Amino acid sequence: MGSYIQELGKRAKEVSRFSAKLGTEEKNRGLLAAAEELCVRSAYLLDENEKDIKAAKEKGIKQSLIDRLRLTEKRIEDMAQGLRQVASLEDPIGEVVSMKNRPNGLRIGKRRVPLGVVGIIYESRPNVTADAFGLCFKTGNAVILRGGSDALHSNLAIVQAIRKGLEKEGLPRDAILLVEDTGRETVREMMRLHDYIDVLIPRGGASLIANVVENSTVPVIETGTGNCHIYVDADADIPMAVEIIENAKTQRMGVCNACESLVIHEAVAGGVAPEIVRRLRAHQVEIRGDERARRISPEIIPASEEDWGTEYLDAVISMKIVDSIDEAITHINRYNTGHSESIITRDYENALKFQDEIDAAAVYVNASTRFTDGFEFGFGAEIGISTQKLHARGPMGLEALTSTKYIIFGNGQIRK
Repeated sequence: MGSYIQELGKRAKEVSRFSAKLGTEEKNRGLLAAAEELCVRSAYLLDENEKDIKAAKEKGIKQSLIDRLRLTEKRIEDMAQGLRQVASLEDPIGEVVSMKNRPNGLRIGKRRVPLGVVGIIYESRPNVTADAFGLCFKTGNAVILRGGSDALHSNLAIVQAIRKGLEKEGLPRDAILLVEDTGRETVREMMRLHDYIDVLIPRGGASLIANVVENSTVPVIETGTGNCHIYVDADADIPMAVEIIENAKTQRMGVCNACESLVIHEAVAGGVAPEIVRRLRAHQVEIRGDERARRISPEIIPASEEDWGTEYLDAVISMKIVDSIDEAITHINRYNTGHSESIITRDYENALKFQDEIDAAAVYVNASTRFTDGFEFGFGAEIGISTQKLHARGPMGLEALTSTKYIIFGNGQIRK
């Protein structure tokens, strides 16, 4: 008899072979049924989520992380809408992405296929449960989810709803499996389950991601942390810059695409920094800046070297004043995490220079970093935001959860 995790792995591997053969219509029916069940069970989901919220408050977890954990009627509807949008997207499975004829008469093509079993280890955010299922199911994969203990009641309720929706359509419930044991040993076992899990995706804080990347024997797609910058250029539209920064930092502070660092050209710093400080302080955001920033506003406290590279996920932001766009790019590339960076400028050449030279998965001109999101990019949902450069980068939608196989047609060829 195998361990609990091994048994889940066996079940997932078995159902993945069935899921891979499902047609687009069957998969879409399952997605729509799961979305309907989430809405029907909305009150139950909120009750279960409240248990997690209460426990988090008792533990003294900071407010920005409680916000990540919280479900609302709108967030439940957004989860359901995400599943509906995935259902409306073109099915990538079976797509022939290339086909060529060789001189010997062989026709060699490449077809998109499922990965198999996807394992996801994540923290806090219950919406990941529905998003992960939707993308994995549409791409013919089975998924094993291991959420954090702080969201266990919420995740159980969401998975129950999804499995009920699949059951109503005569589809395999085990296409989604939740690890209900949230002990650390289950994470260690998942990282060693290479006989059953084809790829492992960690979503969460830096320590979780580092642990999985460093210790897993299962191939890993790294979804990195988000030390996201906004650079206010010398030729920026100042009111636009202030609005974008306020949104990028305060709309939701505990998410990976929130702005954590500001870089401002000295030519406009005196005009824009005080208003930025005023707006952010209205949201109780603490600003940590260099000497030049502190000379502009007495409300800015001294920044340390550590601040430039920190993903706060909280009501804190850093501010640095620079003399040129080149200095800004150098600073950002040194301290960023390869997630999302933005420039505010009316200078077309500087906009192109920033996009060309910044090393990140998403590079914006005159827009908030908060848009780095699968739903906002039109993917219906996302499995995570990859900050690595192999296989997938940026918000990971359907194609990122597929592999390819070569298909070869011959008429009797033998190799001589």
